[in-house]
Amino acid sequence: MSAQTFNPERLMQVILAPQISEKATYIAEKHNQVIFRVIPDATKAEIKAAVELMWKAQNIEVESVQVANVKGKEKRFGRFMGRRSNWKKAYVSIKSGQEINFSEIAQGEAK
Repeated sequence: MSAQTFNPERLMQVILAPQISEKATYIAEKHNQVIFRVIPDATKAEIKAAVELMWKAQNIEVESVQVANVKGKEKRFGRFMGRRSNWKKAYVSIKSGQEINFSEIAQGEAK
């Protein structure tokens, strides 16, 4: 599916943030994947279309998307137990030789 079949306004809200960690950096280098935090009701096709739409200037092509639902941790706040929210992350495989530049999209929003 392409970005034309989805509502562009919805696609711009699908990706919340890139997931930055040691594991994410390792996966990016070894498997050419980028990890994103996405909205809980996002589908694989929407995530693919959203990545291709947001980085259209760099001609990013998505090969595949895997998603994982992450359960929120239980945390103590003094004598009270609380729970962090559940969230969804997406492992986005991009074609070899391509690289997503996060600073370019930030500059584009600032204009």
